[in-house]
Amino acid sequence: MSHLVRLATAGSVDDGKSTLIGRLLYDSKAIFEDQLAAVERTSAQRGDAHTDLALLTDGLRAEREQGITIDVAYRYFATPRRKFIIADTPGHIQYTRNMVTGASTADVALILVDAEKGVLEQSRRHAFIASLLGVPHLIVCVNKMDLVDYAQERFAEIVEEFRRFAAKLDVHDLAFVPVSALHGDNIVNRSAEMPWYEGPALLHRLEEVHVASDRNLIDARLPVQYVIRAHGFAEGQGFRGYAGTIAGGVFKPGDEVTVLPSGFGTTIAAVRGPGGTAIEEAFAGQAVTVELSDEIDIVRGDLICRPNNRPHVAADVDAMVCWLTEHSSLSVGARYTVHHTTREVPATVGQLDYRLDINTLHRDQAVDSLSLNEIGRIRLRTRQPLHFDPYRRNRDTGSFVLVDEVSKKTVAAGMIIGPAETAPDVVWHEPAVTRSRRATSGMTVWLTGLSASGKSTVGAELERRLVASGRPAYLLDGDNLRHGVNAGLGFSAEDRQENVRRTGEIAKLFADAGTVAVVTLISPYRADRDAVRRSHEEAGLRFVEVFVDTPLETCAARDPKGLYAKARRGEIVGFTGVDDPYEVPRSPDVVLRPDDGAPSAQAAILLEWLAR
Repeated sequence: MSHLVRLATAGSVDDGKSTLIGRLLYDSKAIFEDQLAAVERTSAQRGDAHTDLALLTDGLRAEREQGITIDVAYRYFATPRRKFIIADTPGHIQYTRNMVTGASTADVALILVDAEKGVLEQSRRHAFIASLLGVPHLIVCVNKMDLVDYAQERFAEIVEEFRRFAAKLDVHDLAFVPVSALHGDNIVNRSAEMPWYEGPALLHRLEEVHVASDRNLIDARLPVQYVIRAHGFAEGQGFRGYAGTIAGGVFKPGDEVTVLPSGFGTTIAAVRGPGGTAIEEAFAGQAVTVELSDEIDIVRGDLICRPNNRPHVAADVDAMVCWLTEHSSLSVGARYTVHHTTREVPATVGQLDYRLDINTLHRDQAVDSLSLNEIGRIRLRTRQPLHFDPYRRNRDTGSFVLVDEVSKKTVAAGMIIGPAETAPDVVWHEPAVTRSRRATSGMTVWLTGLSASGKSTVGAELERRLVASGRPAYLLDGDNLRHGVNAGLGFSAEDRQENVRRTGEIAKLFADAGTVAVVTLISPYRADRDAVRRSHEEAGLRFVEVFVDTPLETCAARDPKGLYAKARRGEIVGFTGVDDPYEVPRSPDVVLRPDDGAPSAQAAILLEWLAR
């Protein structure tokens, strides 16, 4: 099976990008006779010494007249080994936005450098943009080698100069090929004019470049684009499927999945390809429809992922943006609509950190706006949290566009760096009293379980016994915290995640001060609890996860607050254990069950375990 490879050409004006593509199409027999005849006729009318193969891609009349590329021209060709889509992007600085468009989906960037002129400002500009856009493979084609008598020394000089610049970029695969697009040297076949070059011709290198591993097959991500409801579909009646293009990972029937933002868990019943054909598995880049085992309320913009491999969830993100319009500029406080995966969310620019000089890579922090083709780092605050991965990890879930709320025009393309970092003027102050100088050592004992499982009662008894033994302890009860520090949070998956995060940070402070923080919190999602554990371990603090394993039926029978009864009557929505999932700990440090006795007996068991 041949892989589809997306190429994007880049470089300065007149470096020969369109001619190179024309030569690839011509020498690989990928053009029709009438197309070639038209190009030969136009070249003859213009008085060109050679047939101008650039005309195969320069489709706009303005481009033909000026001999430059303005728009992004897409061309398709194939060899027996591979299929290719080429984006011929413009070289002029005022069309940088077009280059961003063409390279945003590319697997390989062909950076052309004129052998006579060397590495120019626009060559560096486009190499940087390709790096910023996460293009995995860069091939530098040193073109017009015929004009320097195919000199090996000149090729070596350009390679050295480009390598020095590329050392500042995030480039993982960089290759160099000396070519003459006009005469076809080293394009499809090795050139006899450059026997000193021992590498493969350009087309052979393109056929061999390894792109399969560039796909993210680890982080399963399916943004829901459309909900399909049909009767009599395939072999089932009352069909309900969720359609979209897989943005990462692999999906197959039987997989456990979680739907965000609701956090409901279920399994995949079936995966269907085009036409409704059932398939055994689907991976990144495929358009599919999935059926789920349970009836869950899912709408366009929701995201299907793995329970233990969720994307970041945040309303404040740091991102790099390229401004795409000359009619306005980006400024702090401006409001836009963010189009991210299949979601549309209102957002505000919180701050503009710097504008990047992509010629020198200098960060200009004394700016208050971004204009056409300028690139900068911003902080964006969205009205609803985004579910994303950093752009470097996943180009689909890490990219977005900004749309003007009034004109509805796309004004910027963005690449998410990650959740918003702490402001640079907020620094961590080392304490004068270190942990080793305190009279006692602290830790966090985290009791998790269903509502009415007994964790609060056990936690209160554990706190009492610790204090009675002379050990400082403090109970952080979930209900109590929602009266204060977590008062503004609801019960969505995002709010529950933030509830756990805040509680974990408070517990860390208590533990650092030498106190045993006893946390009693439902904390239903395994990933959130694991994140708190990692945070403690990174700080060198002990974290003990205690699973109060009381069966749902027992909890519902106790129901001291009447919450289960309300949830089953539909008066409470999103109640853990009824219509919201609880993810059981995989490897808790301690498990307490009703068979262990009354809460006082369970607290005694836990205290004994801690003493050991």
